[in-house]
Amino acid sequence: MKTLLKRKIIIPILACAVFFTTTAFKNDFFEIAKQIEIFTTLFKELNMNYVDETNPGDLMDTAIKSMLADLDPYTNFMNEQDVEAARINNTGDYTGIGAKVKTLKDKLVIIEPYKDYPADNAGLKAGDEIIKVGNILVESYKENAGDLLKGAPDTSVEVTYKRQGKTQTATIKRAEVEIKAVPHFSMISDKTGYIVLSAFSRKAFAETNYALRDLKAQGAERIILDLRGNPGGLVNEAINIVNLFVPKGQLVVTTKSKVEKYNKTYYTQNEPIDKDIPLVVLINGNSASASEIVSGSLQDLDRAVIVGSRSFGKGLVQRPKLLTYGTQVKITISRYYTPSGRCIQALDYWHRNEKGEAVRVEQENYNEFKTKNGRKVFDGGGVYPDVPVGTYKTSPITTAIVNNDLIFNYATNYYYKHTTNDVNSLKLTESDFKDFKNYLKTNNFTFETDTEKALYKAFETAKKEELNDNIKTDFNTLLSNLNKSKTTVIDENKDYLLELLTEEIVKQYAYREGLYEYYKIHDSEIKKATEILGNSTAYLGYLK
Repeated sequence: MKTLLKRKIIIPILACAVFFTTTAFKNDFFEIAKQIEIFTTLFKELNMNYVDETNPGDLMDTAIKSMLADLDPYTNFMNEQDVEAARINNTGDYTGIGAKVKTLKDKLVIIEPYKDYPADNAGLKAGDEIIKVGNILVESYKENAGDLLKGAPDTSVEVTYKRQGKTQTATIKRAEVEIKAVPHFSMISDKTGYIVLSAFSRKAFAETNYALRDLKAQGAERIILDLRGNPGGLVNEAINIVNLFVPKGQLVVTTKSKVEKYNKTYYTQNEPIDKDIPLVVLINGNSASASEIVSGSLQDLDRAVIVGSRSFGKGLVQRPKLLTYGTQVKITISRYYTPSGRCIQALDYWHRNEKGEAVRVEQENYNEFKTKNGRKVFDGGGVYPDVPVGTYKTSPITTAIVNNDLIFNYATNYYYKHTTNDVNSLKLTESDFKDFKNYLKTNNFTFETDTEKALYKAFETAKKEELNDNIKTDFNTLLSNLNKSKTTVIDENKDYLLELLTEEIVKQYAYREGLYEYYKIHDSEIKKATEILGNSTAYLGYLK
């Protein structure tokens, strides 16, 4: 009787569950099918009947990107070229001229030639502007002109370029290019090893593993791991790198999603290389994603002292999904959480402000968590260092200076105007900063603040209401004061700008390899890390 009663109760419940689940699925499916049908009929009618000629490919590209823009900046559609770029980013291998190149509408600019690779061997320098590849003018090429430099190994390509206004030519023999995840490792002192990890490609763990073993063989008894400027990459590589320093079976990161199969818990799988060696990890505002998994988990486990400035704050995980015709979509599928349980995502893309902009999580809304030893850590704003060093509060004006390549261009000009026998002794002066400010003026650097935009809008409204004559003097005075304020902001950011200029100039003289050697002598974060590691009491004090 009891069994019969259970069946009478359970079977209807299960039936209801199946019904509601199936109904919900059908409703979702119907809504998706409905919207696709609406879109395809609209797309067809638009392309067939619009008054002017349309480009279906461009229209679709715009439609897709506009749709994804409402989500987050990491959910992206990737065409065939983007897919290849992602492959290079993940593997670090491609065939080409061996240089970081920026594509502009009328030229290809060499940003950084890689030492001893084809572009470098052919004599190309940072700042060279390629205007012609073979017989093809860059300005008339409709596709991605950077692809013209790629090709099979041992094939040659002739480029025409401008350097400091003079036109020159060079023949470059293409080769296989390997972009290292660990571009540098060396001893800073007789007992301190230094490892730079610049990307979490498929080689990140193997190269970091090799560097750590090599440095220990050289006598390293403490390690500095530099993740500054590392934008992240593959999660599994991050977990394996943490495993170099923590025991097998340790929780490193958890991912949570609305799709159950993406809910994962990641533990270390192997015995570590050294679970006791004193470790300092360097981070800054450009350390993101996998860099934050490494630094955040090592902080939560009280396994490393974190030095530098607050990291970027990307607590989201993406996965590529294959589409047709060689394209892909990279979708944000989950959030990740460090061992203490915190998600360090700093920007809220799902509750935007009135302008449609993602809102940064306010500090008063951070939640407190505890490390293994009971130290307080917080979510919502990236990984905050145990020892803040080199923290600069950047402004929209300084960001605009960087984004307009004015740091890079000034460094290029500096390189051709100055000679040096010892780049490690380079130190920019007040005179150099004054020269840089004059460079900004002569190159017509302008940056319109939101305040200026609002003022111009108000003045235009005043014109329509015929009130402009009464407020014109005040309007001009306000604009003048704003321009003075912008100059003041540049002066207030002098140290930050001089640091960026110095790094770019050193790189132009001594390649990226020379920049790391310069860091070992002059960098304030490395100096602080070395100081902490040199005092075991102080080191352990940060972890308690």
